[in-house]
Amino acid sequence: MIRLYDYWRSSAAYRVRMALNLLNLPYDRHPVDLVKGEQRGADNVARNPQGLVPTLEIDGLRLTQSLAIIEYLDETCGGLLPKDPKPRAQVRALSYAIAMEIAPICNLSVRDHVGTMGAMTSEAWTRHYITKGLTAFEAMLTGAGRYCHGDQVTMADLCLVPQIYNAERVGVDVTSLPKTMQIVANLREIPAIAAAHPDRVKP
Repeated sequence: MIRLYDYWRSSAAYRVRMALNLLNLPYDRHPVDLVKGEQRGADNVARNPQGLVPTLEIDGLRLTQSLAIIEYLDETCGGLLPKDPKPRAQVRALSYAIAMEIAPICNLSVRDHVGTMGAMTSEAWTRHYITKGLTAFEAMLTGAGRYCHGDQVTMADLCLVPQIYNAERVGVDVTSLPKTMQIVANLREIPAIAAAHPDRVKP
């Protein structure tokens, strides 16, 4: 039995839900409410010492960090990254541009801290860094086809979809990102992607 400990609006958990759906891997969801602080509870910290989500229990392993989980799923099931090293590196670069540059400085704990500092609202902070990051991402889409890299859904797409969900939720103007938004429109047509949307899994 595959178990996923997640939060419905977590970008990282959203990535993993899409990956599992695309690979047709059934799983049980166990919600961890970030707004209520359940991620800091003893049970979650025992599973995930960083006090984060997601955590995936699979194949007798307990895995954390969404990109590590996605790469494990690719290595054991295939299909989430190109096989050849050069395009694989390009997909990783696109993925990291979102998961390591935009998402960490716009996550809940960072936004809450910024909101207490008074220099900028957490919403303004989030809009600034998402806009900056996605503008660079748009320029990086040199190998794009129907999706971020050619016509295969990859880890980069799994990073992009949640980031656009967050961008739209906080009022980022995404109309200046035509390539990005066409890719997202294509991705949203895929049933496995649509099924992972936060509105489909929220409590």
